[in-house]
Amino acid sequence: MTHPAWRKSSRSGTERNACVEVADLSTQAVGVRDSKNPSLGHLSLTPANFSGLLAHIKRGTLDHA
Repeated sequence: MTHPAWRKSSRSGTERNACVEVADLSTQAVGVRDSKNPSLGHLSLTPANFSGLLAHIKRGTLDHA
């Protein structure tokens, strides 16, 4: 098994060094993890769910006041 190629999201914020990394885990999974603490593990999402998450983020529907 090869190790996934994690890459920093180009949209990661600079506030408190907030950074998210993503990786193609397979043709059926996208990984998302905290770059500051990758040893905690990652979320594994289907490509469709990952696209949906990105859509919510871009619309700001997950922002908190």
